[in-house]
Amino acid sequence: MTDTAPAISCKGVWQVFGPNAKAQLDSALNASGGASDAATILRDKGLIPAVQDVSFDVAEGELFVIMGLSGSGKSTVVRCVSRLLDGTAGEILISGENILTASKKRMTELRRDKLGMVFQHFGLFPHMTVADNVGFPLKMQGQGRAARRARALEVIELVGLGGREDAYPRELSGGQRQRVGIARSLAVNPDIWFLDEPFSALDPLIRRQLQDEFLRIQATLKKSIVFITHDIAEALKLADRIAIMKDGQIVQVGTPTDIVLNPVNDYVAEFSKDVAKGRHAQVGSVMKTGAEVPAQMPDDPGLREDMTLEEALAACMYLYDPVPVHDGAGKQIGAVLPSDLAKALQVDEA
Repeated sequence: MTDTAPAISCKGVWQVFGPNAKAQLDSALNASGGASDAATILRDKGLIPAVQDVSFDVAEGELFVIMGLSGSGKSTVVRCVSRLLDGTAGEILISGENILTASKKRMTELRRDKLGMVFQHFGLFPHMTVADNVGFPLKMQGQGRAARRARALEVIELVGLGGREDAYPRELSGGQRQRVGIARSLAVNPDIWFLDEPFSALDPLIRRQLQDEFLRIQATLKKSIVFITHDIAEALKLADRIAIMKDGQIVQVGTPTDIVLNPVNDYVAEFSKDVAKGRHAQVGSVMKTGAEVPAQMPDDPGLREDMTLEEALAACMYLYDPVPVHDGAGKQIGAVLPSDLAKALQVDEA
């Protein structure tokens, strides 16, 4: 991630389903004290406020996960952000351009050149080979067959399907077909990638393997990504930051460590109550800084701020004194007590 302008910026986005949705929303907002009250007014009138006053930014190169239960509005959000749905109100900026006011022609250009999409259902053409499926978006751009084939082979190799380029979808496993879907979305080399529960239909083992593959691809390509899931373990494994949704609203945005250690309410806490905190929370979340750092520390087991609590505790489990914590460059930035690592791993009593 960088300090440049966001790749995606959503500001006060609403998606309301029903007759005269825009006028009804404006009326409800004028008559209410906020999003929740306006949503209640809309429901009383028979409309469905699926997304309510949602705001978030996605930085360049960030993997931003939106998660929530079924019906929370997470998939509707990604359809608004990609403008598969026309949002009822708000602003959605893609690299500074408000796509809610973009023409159909402009949106077609963006989808062909800048935006990649992967959904739960693979949507492959059964009569086309893997290479032809992957190269199809390039065909729609008008590229010649040789150029399409060359690019298709490149991304097929990237997703681990080298040698299967001439196979047909019926000859592939579910996990392989999903890899084809991922490769197809990458064929145009999009700057921004939308993925709506891409692995949820797969068996757990295949799902974990594809998550690992996905992280490898992201480490190579560094795309700006909005990833939708209902699985907290998947969110914690993949995300730079997570947005938790409930009833059409975002209730918390934070790093995996924030979500696990500092849930804002019982709804968020319920998601992570069975999570092994030590595998996701990092030393930086419990270390002391400034005046709290002892002047002398006799032991230095080599802790870094980005270590998980499990890794850190294993490194200093036999020590009793504070130990220094370093940044990625090796500079001391704080200190942590082994006992604080152990406390952070304790399961809260219900």
